[in-house]
Amino acid sequence: MVPLTKNLLSLSGRSIRRIATRQTHHKTSPDFHDKYGNAILLGGLTFCIGVWSYVATQTGITWNLSPVGKITPQTWRED
Repeated sequence: MVPLTKNLLSLSGRSIRRIATRQTHHKTSPDFHDKYGNAILLGGLTFCIGVWSYVATQTGITWNLSPVGKITPQTWRED
């Protein structure tokens, strides 16, 4: 903590202005994510919905979502 405080106190006005101008950078042109991010997100969502729709409806998998009515209790036997 002490070295950090010493470094902060030793900053001059010129170095503070240099740090401030370095941190105020702005993007001038859109990057890849700005251009194609939403399209890739929607494409992936469409693909996932399509694949899961196919799996759920066409593959014939028995999903067994609820065990209600499938498990019958056995009768009690006294020995």
